[in-house]
Amino acid sequence: MADDPHEDVPTLLEWAGGAGAVRRLIDAFYDRVERDDLLSGFFPGGVSAAHREHVTLWWTEVLGGPDGYTAIGGYERMLAHHLRLAITAEQRFRFATTMSRAADDAALPADPEFRAALVGYVEWGTRIAMDNSRPDAEPVPHAPVPRWGWGVAPPYRP
Repeated sequence: MADDPHEDVPTLLEWAGGAGAVRRLIDAFYDRVERDDLLSGFFPGGVSAAHREHVTLWWTEVLGGPDGYTAIGGYERMLAHHLRLAITAEQRFRFATTMSRAADDAALPADPEFRAALVGYVEWGTRIAMDNSRPDAEPVPHAPVPRWGWGVAPPYRP
């Protein structure tokens, strides 16, 4: 029987460089958000260290790491932070592009496969957050923290 070709495929978290790389990403992102007139209003007074840590836990779990965010409230906790924010399409797009730029700032891997997976999650997540933030939204009340993977382009190894 042949070996499983996906057996040694790293998680996105492993490919990114681990939880420390995710923390660099989140810090770079929120450093940009604090200077952005369109996004900074969501965080009057700046983005706290506790918020950065919680979002790092979320992203670490989403990218294939331990269930640290699930342990502190999971999906329901994340959902509660986005309800009734009335995120506009322009703010959603700015969030997504800012996250992509933060990945550069944090020196995350720049290979097309990794970045496609990362941007795929950002697009998916920001659109759900925007939908759930509408004043009349009726979001799914319970769901697991998503586990994002490589999608159609696994990591390239020459």
